[in-house]
Amino acid sequence: MVSLPLPERKERLRREAFAIRDGLDADFRRQAARLIAAQALDLDRLAAANPVGAYWPIRSEVDPRPLMEALVARGQDVALSQIRHPHLSFRLWQPGDVLIKGGFGVQEPGPDAPEVFPAALLVPLLAFDRRGGRIGYGKGHFDRAIAALADKHPILTIGLAYAVQEIDEVPAEPHDRPLDIVVTETELIRTQAVREAT
Repeated sequence: MVSLPLPERKERLRREAFAIRDGLDADFRRQAARLIAAQALDLDRLAAANPVGAYWPIRSEVDPRPLMEALVARGQDVALSQIRHPHLSFRLWQPGDVLIKGGFGVQEPGPDAPEVFPAALLVPLLAFDRRGGRIGYGKGHFDRAIAALADKHPILTIGLAYAVQEIDEVPAEPHDRPLDIVVTETELIRTQAVREAT
């Protein structure tokens, strides 16, 4: 059997992952978001990080808002991603802030919100593995953001996912940045990248 080129393999995995994630019940997704938030809040490394970068959910992504609101409530700054294709910037956010429709239809802060450089990043994904591999939407926004932030200071990357999004192995390309931690509704996974660094 002829192996597909790596970009085509990732695109096939992306389609399969969308189907799985989109098929999850809405009530399950809401409950999972609360369980994921509770587990992430217990992370000492996240508690020590300020500010924390996040994303506004689209489609069937894990909703990070319960976690974002809890972080703000305990005194941490939270910043939402703003698409400046091909890059992301992060701008401070508070619950109740008015958001505007940005690139790809994502809700994001307006241009007057202060820009910050997160010490930790909540990252959306379509699929992940226990090495920290992640499949996103294929635009590379978060990989570039992680690389840019890592040039400024150490950055903690936390993928938010449903357990069913785990696959055996994410095919990696040179630009891919592995996640440090993945939090699902069932467990908190310290990835191979983190275990090898400690």
